[in-house]
Amino acid sequence: MTSGSPRPLGEPAVESAGSPRDERFFRILVAGCSVSSYGTFLNMVALNLFVYETTGRALAMGLFMAVRLGAGFLAGPAAGGLLTRFTAKRVMLWTNIAQAAVMLPLIFAPDGWRTPALFAVSVVVGSCGTLFMVALRSSVPEMVGEERRSWANSLTVTGRSLAMVAGFASAGVVVSLVGYTAAFVVDLGTFAVCALTVALLPVAGGGKGRADATPGSAGKPARRSPVAFAALAAVPGLGLMVGLRGVDALGSSSHNAALPVHSAALDASHPALFVSAFWCLWAAGNIVAQQVIQQYTRRTGRSVGASGFGYGTCVMSGAFILAFAGFPLAATALIAVVAGAADGLTEVSYTSHLQTLPAGPRAHAFGLSATVENLGFGAGMILVAAALEHFSPLAVVGWSHGAALAVAVVFLLRMAARRAPRPGPTQP
Repeated sequence: MTSGSPRPLGEPAVESAGSPRDERFFRILVAGCSVSSYGTFLNMVALNLFVYETTGRALAMGLFMAVRLGAGFLAGPAAGGLLTRFTAKRVMLWTNIAQAAVMLPLIFAPDGWRTPALFAVSVVVGSCGTLFMVALRSSVPEMVGEERRSWANSLTVTGRSLAMVAGFASAGVVVSLVGYTAAFVVDLGTFAVCALTVALLPVAGGGKGRADATPGSAGKPARRSPVAFAALAAVPGLGLMVGLRGVDALGSSSHNAALPVHSAALDASHPALFVSAFWCLWAAGNIVAQQVIQQYTRRTGRSVGASGFGYGTCVMSGAFILAFAGFPLAATALIAVVAGAADGLTEVSYTSHLQTLPAGPRAHAFGLSATVENLGFGAGMILVAAALEHFSPLAVVGWSHGAALAVAVVFLLRMAARRAPRPGPTQP
């Protein structure tokens, strides 16, 4: 590498990982990723509306979402192996190019080809979205350094939260004012912006030919699936942590499905009002939590530990249950802020803890985690949709998040038992 060539984020050739230059590059990368996330959330709404308008059947909307989640589920196990053969930059670049390219048939295809194009979009967006997130999250330690993991994860979550609110809030306006085709063009443009950002920046992580090493067996090749499970088994409590993440995803499916039902019951003439306000307040709480986390890590030099994931899940699940309990709107607004803050804490602490794994098995563990999350959310959407036909939103959310709350308590008890000092041998 010549002295004038760009240095990958995290490479210690000139500056150590975590230097101002690395952090500047990472901020630009997060900005590009946030633009892509905006496109993802925009098309989540626009595509679902388009599916319903094209087919005239609510069942088709469910099938579209199921295909999208199924593609993400299958992409999870493949992500680790892919990142051992290719650099993270290459994976992140081509997943965005693929998502941009698959929007073209929706823009130019005749009406008769729109339905097959829709399901092609669901497969590509579902699988590439998972691959992109695994590549990004698993490569953060190489990009910014081990000591700046929490800061980087917090910045990423902040960008994604802002993108979610902007995407959900603008989807209806974009579709109603300029139509579906223009919305798909905007989607294509956001993925192109992210791809260009990744292409221009030096990005570390992944690597062709890197050995998949489990802890204690560095440099020895291993099969894809066992690598992830071996990594989880090697770190005490990590398997339970990933399992809790899956149950948490099931809980997330319950409030996502129940919020529109609850909102319509509150105000049938404006059914979207409560949902929109709730998610805006949720995002505000999430962003505030990220600022607190960044200040904490900057002041103490410590990252948010695994316990933060357990406590955050408890608070988040409790808050989502209370959100459907019929409290006055002012109290519900505060509950939404608390739910968002706790959700932000769980995201950062969970991601940061998985990033403590060695580079080899880390991508496999993130891939397995993505599979578990997609399974929990997908299965939850099916079960919750059926349950909402017979039970109130409060009951459905209470059961789903109650399960997450129970597993989180078990996780915290196990963490406490591991930290408890063991009595030494008695002296005669």
